[in-house]
Amino acid sequence: MIRLLLFTFTLAIVLFVAEQYMGVSWLHPRWPVMLGFYLCLGFLGERLVSIGLQGNREHLVAFLLGVTVVHMVAALAFAGFFLYRHIPDRRTFIINFLVLYICYRGFEIWTMNRNLRRDS
Repeated sequence: MIRLLLFTFTLAIVLFVAEQYMGVSWLHPRWPVMLGFYLCLGFLGERLVSIGLQGNREHLVAFLLGVTVVHMVAALAFAGFFLYRHIPDRRTFIINFLVLYICYRGFEIWTMNRNLRRDS
């Protein structure tokens, strides 16, 4: 969980600096909400995987696939909620949302792969 917090903190610093000092137009004003959402999803995913590792290891693959499905459904619901509320600059919101989705999923895959290699 420390790695997830450090990753989120690093992303927050980079995005904050880009927004405040560089005046970028490609960053949506709701980026802190997106980071908070992905941080919560990351904690949920880590908890589900740790539950899968505690019990029978034969069910670990099912837990990993379950985490992926939960992430996808939650991400679609989150994006759909904001799009339904007619937020301004939808295209920038969707692009930022997808880039953060890819970053967090890549980080989680790297973390899980690192942990699984150590456990095998």
